[in-house]
Amino acid sequence: MLILLAAIFILHIIGIVLLLVATIDNAWWVTDTISTDVWARWVLQNGKWNFTDLPTGSTYPQDYLQAVQATSILACIFSILGIFVFVAQLFTLEKGKRFTISGIFQFVACLCIMIAASIYTDRFHLQENGWYGHCFILAWISFALTFISSIIYFVLRKKTA
Repeated sequence: MLILLAAIFILHIIGIVLLLVATIDNAWWVTDTISTDVWARWVLQNGKWNFTDLPTGSTYPQDYLQAVQATSILACIFSILGIFVFVAQLFTLEKGKRFTISGIFQFVACLCIMIAASIYTDRFHLQENGWYGHCFILAWISFALTFISSIIYFVLRKKTA
């Protein structure tokens, strides 16, 4: 059981790292000369990357952008809280109640990052040439990892540790 708990802990840490990288790094949408994330845009000019603000208007609706930013941050917060709750629950709660709260936090983080990536997919870069960057892909991978980890927590709530 100790190996299983260590594997779950490592899975949770990997999910947190992927969520943080997806939220912070600058490659949700990429072209040859532009790299865009949910915070800013970098433009390649004269061989140097220059920081610029995100465009405004109908191509970048601010209300949807703020929803993507907020849900990405909430996913990180809930996943980090979930790991602290996981460790605390190992030593404080009895069998049958042990991993329920951690599973709930992970499931909420899973929903938050899914909402962020879904809104970004549906509302941004519809008319632009380019491709989704590694952060966008990491967001979907972290969605899968947090979902799997939440299911594992719910299954393990009845196990002894």
